[in-house]
Amino acid sequence: MTGIINTVARKLRRQSPSPAPPAQPNSTYLDPGNQWYYPSIAGPSSYLPDVVGAGPVRAAAEILDKLSTDPYLEFVRKFYAAGLQTFGDHWVYADINTVLIGLATRLNVESYLEIGVRRGRSMAMVTTSSPMCTIAGFDLWIADYAGMENPGPDYVRSELARLGYKGELSLVAGDSRHTIPEWFAAHPDAFFDLITVDGDHSTEGARNDLENVLPRLKIGGALVFDDISNQSHANLAAVWEDFLERHSNLSGYSFTEVGFGVGFAIRSR
Repeated sequence: MTGIINTVARKLRRQSPSPAPPAQPNSTYLDPGNQWYYPSIAGPSSYLPDVVGAGPVRAAAEILDKLSTDPYLEFVRKFYAAGLQTFGDHWVYADINTVLIGLATRLNVESYLEIGVRRGRSMAMVTTSSPMCTIAGFDLWIADYAGMENPGPDYVRSELARLGYKGELSLVAGDSRHTIPEWFAAHPDAFFDLITVDGDHSTEGARNDLENVLPRLKIGGALVFDDISNQSHANLAAVWEDFLERHSNLSGYSFTEVGFGVGFAIRSR
């Protein structure tokens, strides 16, 4: 996958890590008195077969078929079909849907946080394999977002329910620059296996969201960042790369060859 999957993890300088949250189950093999390696047992490379390629695309397409449609969903379904018809099992492609499906399945997610919920499509990718996970979702729910209907929290709840989701769901409306810190202050013991940042696409807003959620990502957990090659938001690639460079406790991958691009990182400590 050289030239298609670009490693963007950097170790330019070490920083004092944030207070360590509870470790993922994949780190429980470690003897706390003899911890020679960092607690996480795997980096992003181990997850690539789960998040990139025809298999994850087919899994995403099956979920999209069960959701209420809109113009963008219809476009994505046709795009998936064209790629699979042209390249079959050789198609190398990833987006936020395939990444969330693969990570959620492999991580056995019990807790998920998402900034930028909109119609609940990304959440659906997580809840399909983790129907009992606890979710905290944050969005402004701007009317007619991107020229399409944006119905709000009750609609998101109904979409997830039709897929069999039965977990605890908190949906918070408002600007994430304020709602995330406020929610964390009210929930000091909340840590997450998987976090998606897909909200404010301004440079300052995206950077704030990433910095705000990182301390609540579990060791061995995954952080997903969308739209890193979206031409309408060309600033986000630099935001993502700079974020990884400044946090040596993260190892990340980016997929930028086709589509809007997506990055994800695994926390090692």
